[in-house]
Formats: sequence, structure tokens, C-alpha cells
Amino acid sequence: MERLSLSNAAFEGDNNAYLFADGSETALIDTGDWMAATRRQLEAALSEHDLTPADIDRIFLTHWHHDHCGLAGEIQAESGAEVYVHAADAALVADDEDAWNEMYDRQQRYFEEWGMPEDERAVLIDLMTDAETTVETPTVTSFEDGETFTVNGTDLEVVHTSGHAAGLCMFEAEMDGERQVFSGDALLPVYTPNVGGADVRVDRPLEKYLRALQGIVDAEYDRAWPGHREPIDDPAARAQYIIDHHEERSWRVLDALDRLGPCDTWTVSADLFGDLEDIHILHGPGESYAHLEHLEREGTVVRDGTEYRLADGVAAELDDIEGERWPLEY
Repeated sequence: MERLSLSNAAFEGDNNAYLFADGSETALIDTGDWMAATRRQLEAALSEHDLTPADIDRIFLTHWHHDHCGLAGEIQAESGAEVYVHAADAALVADDEDAWNEMYDRQQRYFEEWGMPEDERAVLIDLMTDAETTVETPTVTSFEDGETFTVNGTDLEVVHTSGHAAGLCMFEAEMDGERQVFSGDALLPVYTPNVGGADVRVDRPLEKYLRALQGIVDAEYDRAWPGHREPIDDPAARAQYIIDHHEERSWRVLDALDRLGPCDTWTVSADLFGDLEDIHILHGPGESYAHLEHLEREGTVVRDGTEYRLADGVAAELDDIEGERWPLEY
């Protein structure tokens, strides 16, 4: 297996695609985005193994986001490669019009519920419209959690890690005598993956993501190969760090409601993140919503229309908590 680093203008850092070419077939985990520069980088990396995109037999996608699946259709058109993705993301990768319309409609409902101002909403809609591009659409084969694929003698077991995206999956493998995992955007070495905004189809996004992270902690993998940047040598520690990060963020959400009184999601987001630009106009309130929704189900926060407030007695309880975390249940 070889990690192929592919450029990406997004804040997460360069994308990774993973090449399996040490046997009778050639396979990729993720492809990078659809940009011409990414295509050239992929071709250059493949050429070092005397390969071209036409030699790819199978593609395994971690999720539907375009920076991970953008070249899947082009490669399939040239090689006939089979493209695999979790069933929850299959329709989006296959560019199903009904699935995309459902996504857009849900985004619009959330923008309204979150209290996103019209100006910021217009900026975000323009950004998402500009990001739309004509790419080769692949025919996909869907899989489910727990399925196993064998690539040149290496078993890749699907581990569904919904949260950042509905169909986000990792691929667990035994390699070089170690338990390793291709973690996609479930576990990144620098940034904490967005929940709530990155895929508005996910119900209970924070709960699902925290469970996925706890699964990574419990698995005690020896190494993680993420969707962006460098490998992670202690995946359990990184996953625990992100769990702790979300506990601290929940404390900050409660503190904001304590100081500001009843307010909507956009107001909480502004208190947490300040002024937002570009895609963060979606990610900031999305993450705030994920925490507010989770705290509401815990009974710590009460929702009234589009506004949230602390439940009775919580303000006094906050004063008794030492440190800067709220004990999240999941």
C-alpha cells in the first residue's frame, strides 16, 4: 500500500488516496477531487508504478464529499473500475437528482431554523453553486457496515462512522502485523471534522460521531491513515482528544446560553466562532446546532421554536462544575 498525497485548497490540508498495487489487481481508497491539477498528480503518482488511471480495477470511497470522490467517475469511464461506497452516500455519489434536491431542501430548512442572516445565506448559496461542476458520474456499488473486501490478500473491513457524513466509513486492515485503519474524515491529525453542517442529512450527528470516536478508542489501532495530511501513530489518543474537544465545546455552548439568555443557533455560533467566511458559514452554525440538539435531548437545554435556553437548574449546576467540560452522554 502507498499513500498518494493530492493537493486540496480546503483548510483540512492535502487529500490522501491510498494505492494497492502489489498483486493481481489495482485499487484505490478515495480519489481526491475533480480538479485538473489533482488528476495530473494522481497520474504522476500512478506512473511511478507503471500504471495509469485505466489500470484501476476497484475504488473504495470513504464518503460522498467531492474532495474524496471527485475523480471516481473519470477513472471508471477509462478503466471500468467498480466504485464502492456506503449505501447512505450512494445516491449522492451517483448524482441522483432526487437525493441532491432533498439535500438542498434540508439545508434551506436548517438555514431558516438556525437563524442564518439573509446576507450570509446568499454568500453560502453562491459558494455552493460555484462549487457545482460537471464531473463524470460513476455507477456505484453500495456496501454496509461490517462487509469485508479482499485486495491482493489484504482484507478491508468496513466500519461505518456516521457523523461528519451519513455514509462515512473507515476500512480496517491487518497490515505488517498491525491493526491499521483508513480513517477517511472520521479521524484527522490536525482538524476536528465538522458535524452538523458537513452533511445535514445526519440525524443526531454529535451522538453518532462521539460513538464512532469511542469505537476508535476501544479498537486501539496501531496506525490510522486519514483522508488528509500525515498518518496518525496513536489513533486512540487522537480520538480521545476529539471527544474531549467536544465536551469542552458543549461547556462553551452552555456558557453562551447562560450569558446571552435564550437565543438561536446563529447567535450561539457567533459567540463560539465569531465572524464566519466561505464554507465556515455552514460549518459554524452546523456544529453549534449539533451540540444544541444533543444537549436538548440530554435535557440540559430547552428549545422553544428557533431559540434555545438552559433548562431549569442548569445555571446553578454549571457553577459547581470544575474545569471546562460538560459530561456528554452518548
